[in-house]
Amino acid sequence: MENISIQVIARMHSDFATKFGIPRQSGLVEELRSTIVFEPEFRNPDALRGIEDFSHLWIIWQFSEAVRQGWSPTVRPPRLGGNTRMGVFATRSPFRPNNLGLSSVKLLGIEHTDKFGTVLHVGGADLMDGTPIFDIKPYIAYGDSHPEAKGGFTDTAGEFLLQVEFPAELLRILPEEKREAAIGVLSHDPRPSYQRKPGRVYGLTFAGFDIRFQVNGDVLTVEKVNKVQTDG
Repeated sequence: MENISIQVIARMHSDFATKFGIPRQSGLVEELRSTIVFEPEFRNPDALRGIEDFSHLWIIWQFSEAVRQGWSPTVRPPRLGGNTRMGVFATRSPFRPNNLGLSSVKLLGIEHTDKFGTVLHVGGADLMDGTPIFDIKPYIAYGDSHPEAKGGFTDTAGEFLLQVEFPAELLRILPEEKREAAIGVLSHDPRPSYQRKPGRVYGLTFAGFDIRFQVNGDVLTVEKVNKVQTDG
């Protein structure tokens, strides 16, 4: 088998310290804000010349938390309840031969910083904090958009949204600019498909806060919000 070397050009800085709660696809929670920070070798602003003329970008990245030896030709998509097997190439499972992910994000801005050089601020990303990025390409609507496309099993599975009850006194604990994104993440039901027990308390780490919640029926209720304590 031929091995090809590939370089990490950047890393994503996002509000997700763990995999739990990350939207299942990019663009589902448009309020999410993330920053692409380039590796020192690639902090040449000329490499981004003209990117400001595009509204959306493709990001090719690695499922760095899913790297393992070997691979399986079939996987169990969460969309199907985790019980039905599908071919790995007919899904977007992270457990793939090369563990590559592909996301479409909205380009919100370009900032020139002293510490990190030129960075890209993006919206709607579905990447964990620190995720390695291999390439960035502009999204070109006339070639990349296919409104007539069929979505296979995802067409029937749908994207069911929960009603989120977030008490005002708890919501105020979050920074104002993070509140809509947090509600959006919760509305997409961050629980694993195989762990959906009524009355169970779940914890979501988001933007440096631990958000505790329960789900009963189609209603998610936030019960507690605490600042995550960090060493030092």
